[in-house]
Amino acid sequence: MSRNVTVGLDGSPESLAAADWAAHEALLRDVPLRLVHAWQWQPYTYSPLAGASVPPVDDSQSEWADRLPRETAARLAERHPSLHITAERIPEQPVTTLLAAAEETDLLVLGSRGLGGVTGFLVGSVALAVVARTQRPVVLVRAGEGVEDDHLSDEVVLGLDLDHPDGSLIGFACEAASRYGRKLRVVHGWTLPSSYGYGGAFDYDLNEELRAQLRHNMIEVLRPWREKFPGVEVNEQAVIGNASSHLIDASRNAALVVVGRRNRRTPVGPHIGPVTQAVLHHAAAPVAVVPHD
Repeated sequence: MSRNVTVGLDGSPESLAAADWAAHEALLRDVPLRLVHAWQWQPYTYSPLAGASVPPVDDSQSEWADRLPRETAARLAERHPSLHITAERIPEQPVTTLLAAAEETDLLVLGSRGLGGVTGFLVGSVALAVVARTQRPVVLVRAGEGVEDDHLSDEVVLGLDLDHPDGSLIGFACEAASRYGRKLRVVHGWTLPSSYGYGGAFDYDLNEELRAQLRHNMIEVLRPWREKFPGVEVNEQAVIGNASSHLIDASRNAALVVVGRRNRRTPVGPHIGPVTQAVLHHAAAPVAVVPHD
């Protein structure tokens, strides 16, 4: 695997915003930036009528596909002259190309259509297919998210499942917080076990006792990472209910939201998970999805 940050381009405002974000990330990591544009011409079938000839193929789209990575690279090189950038057009389908590119990079960055306001992301089929199938971390960026506004974001937010805490997910979030010079907020959602019965939900002392125990468990899980990243301020937050709404709310003041995707398959194919799915569609900040066992 090559050490680089790779961004998938399709010419949309979202993918260009992703390229800007990826360039900034590559500079922070001190690695090259790779721009990839997947475009494969699909011939149309014409049925000549009344002896009319088949019109010649317009190659303007092919020329645009060649220009897009070159022009994007030139724009980024002017803005970041110290950044090593490569750009290429690959004559293959986007999902196939991006999955292959992900295997050769530290981080894959993709654009995601944003609807604005609290509605957040509307993730496209290509992005979802790549997120669901790749074994590498993927960051989704929507249009309008400029890295120049990073000073407005004071933390990296991590969604943590205490039942399946994974070192690669926690490490990714800690490294990001350290690289950005931000705090790390760790969010774990929980509900009262059914064994406590309906009345337990209204028992304040019981809820506080369970919350304190969960926070203690979070501190223990995160202890090795505090020692490894002593410069990162870590704040644990055990919240009642599904974690997704809390992560979405926290994303409004976040430089990055980090969520996981367990490597498992269902009868209908790869599985993203309800929390990660909700965050992808509604977060107000870039979202990193880290696959793990």
